[in-house]
Parts: sequence; structure tokens; C-alpha cells
Amino acid sequence: QVQLVESGGGLVQAGGSLRLSCEASGSIFSINAMGWYRQAPGTQRELVARITSGGIIIYADSLKGRFTISRDNAKNTVYLQMNSLKSEDTAVYYCNANTYGGDYWGQGTQVTVSS
Repeated sequence: QVQLVESGGGLVQAGGSLRLSCEASGSIFSINAMGWYRQAPGTQRELVARITSGGIIIYADSLKGRFTISRDNAKNTVYLQMNSLKSEDTAVYYCNANTYGGDYWGQGTQVTVSS
């Protein structure tokens, strides 16, 4: 089992920045990749960014250049730096850990961008 604890969401004005953090605990040795997804009201959950244990990173095409995913292996933590935020970035952001045993999700953190 993997536990994920997210932090860093909040309210920000358009054009501002936020950094989300996701700390993993438990069976972290089983993690293949960690990532961030988001879900706005009335929409499906979508991939924001993902980083594998080998360091391969993918981003949603629409977010390249504004969002950056990184990790600190010593802290078992993945970060999502979000810059030049837009109102359409408003959503609940979820941390995900993909393991050999399945996917685990954090509780979600709300990001609200005011225009």
C-alpha cells in the first residue's frame, strides 16, 4: 500500500504561481511512476504531468511550458510547479502513484485561479 499526502493548493490570481507537493509513504519501492491529475467540475480527470522512476517525464500538451514536475527522492516527494496560472486551471489536483499492485490516489487539493 502507498499513502499520498498532497499540499500546496489554494487561491491565486491569474498569472500567479503555486507549487503542489505530494509525499509518498508505505510501499514506495513498488512505485513505477508518480504524477498529477486534475478534475474540474463536470469534467473527467485528466493527466497533468507524470514522472517515472527512471526519470521520464510527460506533460499534457496544453500545459507544457507552464507546469513543471520534479521529485526529491530523499523526501519521497513529487512537486508540481505551476506558473502563469489561468482561470481554466481551476480544479482539484490529485497525486497519483502507479505501482505493480495498482494505482493509488491522494485526497486531492483544490486550486482556484481568480481572473
